[in-house]
This record gives sequence, structure tokens and C-alpha cells, in this order.
Amino acid sequence: MRKLIFIFVCALSVLSMQAVDITLVSNAFKNGDATMLANNMNSEVDIAVPNVAQKGSAADATAVLTQFFQSNKPSGFTVAHHADKNDSGFIVGKLQTSTKEFRVNITYIVKEGKPLIHSIRIE
Repeated sequence: MRKLIFIFVCALSVLSMQAVDITLVSNAFKNGDATMLANNMNSEVDIAVPNVAQKGSAADATAVLTQFFQSNKPSGFTVAHHADKNDSGFIVGKLQTSTKEFRVNITYIVKEGKPLIHSIRIE
């Protein structure tokens, strides 16, 4: 009987763990919307896109992404991998543009159930 209760409790704890909703982040990349991403950025962000790598404010990262999206118009974004661990997580995705496909790596911290982007690398 104790084994049955233990298994039941373990099953409930696994079911109660939910991944952070990354739909807004995914849609922002799909639409090339740096402003939408800015709403999900931490106060300080590491950003790396072709020819630019810097650590700065969310506003700085938004400006870099806006420039990138103007030069590389997105036509789609797919999440290849997404994982959460405690109060952080990461996303690996593929960004399709009019000229080429980019690999996107995003790390984030979780505050109040919302992902706050800590770093973005587009290569």
C-alpha cells in the first residue's frame, strides 16, 4: 500500500511540473518583432548576432535585434529544443529568413512564471 501511495505522489509531482510558456518568444522571432521580445527581456541581456556581440540593457538588445530583423526578414521560426530547470531554461530554434537559415540559442530565467531572456545568440 505504501508503494502505491508513493507512486501516486510521484506521479502527481511530475504532472504538476509545467514548462514555461515560450509562445510569445517564439511568435516574436517568427514575426521579427523585437519590441515583443523586449517585453520578455531581463534588465541586462547578452546578445550576439552576425557582426555584433555585446552585453547591455534590454533597450540595447532590442535595437540590435531590430537592425538584424530589418536586414534578415523572418519567414518562420521553429523550436528545435526547449528545456526548463528550476528557475531557468533555454530554447534552441531555427530562424528562417528570406536569405538563409539561422540557429538561435536563447537562455532565460523564470520570474513569476514568465521567461525573462538573459541571452540571445543568432548564428
